[in-house]
Amino acid sequence: MQTVRRRAVLVAPASDDRKARKALASTADEVVLDLEDAVTPENKESARTAAAALVAEFGAQRPVSIRVNAFDTEWFTDDLAACAAMGGGLSAAVVPKAESPEHLTEADRLLGDSPAALQILVETPTGIRDVAHLCAATDRLAAIIIGYADLGAALGRWPSAPPSVWHPIQESVLVAARAAGVSVVDGPHLTIADDDAFRNAKTWVRDLGFDGTWVIHPSQIDSATEIFTPDPESVEDARRVLAALEEAADRGDGAAKLDGRMLDEALAVSARRVLAKAGPA
Repeated sequence: MQTVRRRAVLVAPASDDRKARKALASTADEVVLDLEDAVTPENKESARTAAAALVAEFGAQRPVSIRVNAFDTEWFTDDLAACAAMGGGLSAAVVPKAESPEHLTEADRLLGDSPAALQILVETPTGIRDVAHLCAATDRLAAIIIGYADLGAALGRWPSAPPSVWHPIQESVLVAARAAGVSVVDGPHLTIADDDAFRNAKTWVRDLGFDGTWVIHPSQIDSATEIFTPDPESVEDARRVLAALEEAADRGDGAAKLDGRMLDEALAVSARRVLAKAGPA
């Protein structure tokens, strides 16, 4: 499977060629072509065909994933079969409304020998309740995303609720994802503006430990990328931490010091995560 940074993930309807191509030409780390919410029932098959053509055209150049229809719909099996046929061009299949490990194991089975990863959207109370089981369902899982719109509707929560209201859910998803070793990505803000509300919400989840966010408009890509990219000082410190630990290991020392800090494996894990988010030097 590809190693993909998911600081800014742009979602675009596979059924709208203009929007899809604009998304694929953007600076987003990953583009998700949507077969689900953005596509009407009568256009599901044509959107699937269009998505396959776009993956074939762009998949070798950038990470392209596909959000399939939910497990309990008539399109799920055909969507996953189409994803399986896309070969190495497809980065991942994204399963929405994931509620049971069965949803993931069946998606895994349908992908067969495809190198594509799986991602899941947790956007129902059942999915949140069982999130740890979902994250452990298959080794193919690469990322988990919170879907606020459907989840908020199911919970009776106002769309305008402040970021802190979501903290317990965000924390449970984060812990489950980290325990399973998968990326944890925030769902899209429910506006398309790159404004203070958007930036504050994404800074909040960045500080919690999230790796990135979905966005639904290209105007939000630059801010999301900046928020989820470590600053140069953090990157330099991470490199120095790892260098100091390596030098201590070469000397046979069990501990290392740097700037008055005692360094250990926990700090090494944090340093590696910072460098992974920063990307190639």
